[in-house]
Amino acid sequence: MTGAKRKKKSMLWSKMHPPHYEDIKRWCRRRLPILEWAPHYNLKENLLPDAVSGIMLAVQQVTQGLAFAILSSVHPVFGLYGSLFPAIIYAIFGMGRHVATGTFALTSLISANAVERLVPQSSQNLTMQSNSNVLGLSDFEVQRIGVAAAVSFLGGVIQVAMFVLQLGSVTFLLTEPVISAMTTGAATHVVTSQVKYLLGIKMPYISGPLGFFYIYAYVFENIKSVRLEALLLSLLSIVVLVLVKELNEQFKRKIKVVLPVDLVLIVAASFACYCTNMESTYGLEVVGHIPKGIPPPRVPPMNIFSAVITEAFGVALVGYAASLALAQGSAKKFKYSVDDNQEFLAHGLSNVIPSFFFCIPSAAAMGRTAGLYSTGAKTQVACLISCIFILIVIYAIGPLLYWLPMCVLASIIVVGRKGMLIQFRDLKNIGITYVFTICFAANVDCCLVCLYIAVVIGRFPRAKTLSIKNMKEMEFKVKTETDDETLQQVKIISINNPLVFLNVKKFHMDLINIIQKGMPTTSHLMISCEQNTLLNSLSNGNCNEETAQCCYNDKSALILDCSGLTFFDYSGVSMLVEVYMDCKDQNVDVLLANCTASLIKAMKYYGNLDSEKPVFFESVSAAISNIYSNKVS
Repeated sequence: MTGAKRKKKSMLWSKMHPPHYEDIKRWCRRRLPILEWAPHYNLKENLLPDAVSGIMLAVQQVTQGLAFAILSSVHPVFGLYGSLFPAIIYAIFGMGRHVATGTFALTSLISANAVERLVPQSSQNLTMQSNSNVLGLSDFEVQRIGVAAAVSFLGGVIQVAMFVLQLGSVTFLLTEPVISAMTTGAATHVVTSQVKYLLGIKMPYISGPLGFFYIYAYVFENIKSVRLEALLLSLLSIVVLVLVKELNEQFKRKIKVVLPVDLVLIVAASFACYCTNMESTYGLEVVGHIPKGIPPPRVPPMNIFSAVITEAFGVALVGYAASLALAQGSAKKFKYSVDDNQEFLAHGLSNVIPSFFFCIPSAAAMGRTAGLYSTGAKTQVACLISCIFILIVIYAIGPLLYWLPMCVLASIIVVGRKGMLIQFRDLKNIGITYVFTICFAANVDCCLVCLYIAVVIGRFPRAKTLSIKNMKEMEFKVKTETDDETLQQVKIISINNPLVFLNVKKFHMDLINIIQKGMPTTSHLMISCEQNTLLNSLSNGNCNEETAQCCYNDKSALILDCSGLTFFDYSGVSMLVEVYMDCKDQNVDVLLANCTASLIKAMKYYGNLDSEKPVFFESVSAAISNIYSNKVS
């Protein structure tokens, strides 16, 4: 009795005892990846390439920040903040070494919908939280960035919530063609948004369904308003940018440092505009006043959260999906791993924390990641170095950008979209999603993607994954060659649905139920939970006599008809391999029929399949014939 009390007391003390130091340290390293890589940073090998990449990245961040802030319908200076704070947060919490978080075209388009709806250009006063002047900007501009910051904050909260719920793997539903379609559609919208600057046309904000076509209709209706000076400067800028970038690409192996043509063009165009006073002489639109410094943090206006919930979900879903695709591509290219759920946390905090510093929604961008590749970046230090130069721009160089012509800035943005627009070559694979993105802009496309994911998430766990094969015709055919005993020992099961992480547990359960009900009960084999991982996963470690029975005899065979297995993921393949291995341990032959080439390749890659016995067959009949031939022999 005293021993039991002592044991109970020790168990109670272990529960009350605080976590061990090593556990806390391990948790911190897992959730703060910077603690893992920063102590092992090689200054001698990595600092120089990271510094060069950081400088080039800073130029991209500044130009895209200014342009995407305007795309978000807020003052350009807030794009500089949006290029600074998210990059710092992601470098601390993110795992992608070549992922440059900052302003992003599609999230900017999404937040612009909320900004223009709640604080339209025609309205200078909106009943919201009282605002004082920030950096000398008008209350109207502060109200607008308040809406964008609210979208960023709420989108980040949704991403953090998805991290808590461990929903990182749900993004496999957003396949590569879907992401390509959305990014290509976003690039098309970005190019369209810059047309007015390329041509020097004054144009009202146009959005909503078919807004893409209304913009070009407006341009053609007002074609006489095109400023020739802006058009010529735009064409000259585009030609210079494309030509120099192509030369950099051709000779990047021979030259150690590529020419920062974006930076050179910005300096040259700003200097020429200042000397010739193009703003007054030719009526060219310039960036305008960029205030110095960073304002003190402020809580986003919470009273409009309910009004921006749709945009917040769009930012959370699309921003994360696009960013994760880049992180996974980087990890695959440089042979390291990325935790999908940790990326949810990193991008969530990269939206939540910067929203207090007047930042628009952020995500990783393909152009910046490609830039880090081409300039030889080694680690996240490149992003941190770029933040130093962005700070210099914010506190010192920013006011000099007043004279930067908008047509030159637009040219830089359009040329930067070249990589995404090249995906037009795959239009046959991305057509439907691309058309929706173009026609209905970002929000409707996000709603369709959300609906698709909700339907799949809701359908898969409840859908019937397996069924017993209809044996009437096949049984008659096989009886001419075999006896009744063989037919009783063979179980043929059809897989009716895709096999992915959402329904693998139900696949477990359905398979066990069918096997237990259908196999002969005269001679069965007891299988313990410790030995059979298939049963162990079902019973959650609680072994009982009812779940531990599997009615196989020593000559049983299981045929899985995979004709209904239209697609699968890693979890699905792992489950099939696990079923195969468990059955093999119990002297049960598993044969797979009607498998696709990709499924066969995946199972051979991930599983240690028996090389002596054939596993894959063209049809169920071929599998049964193989069983009979083995019996005869």
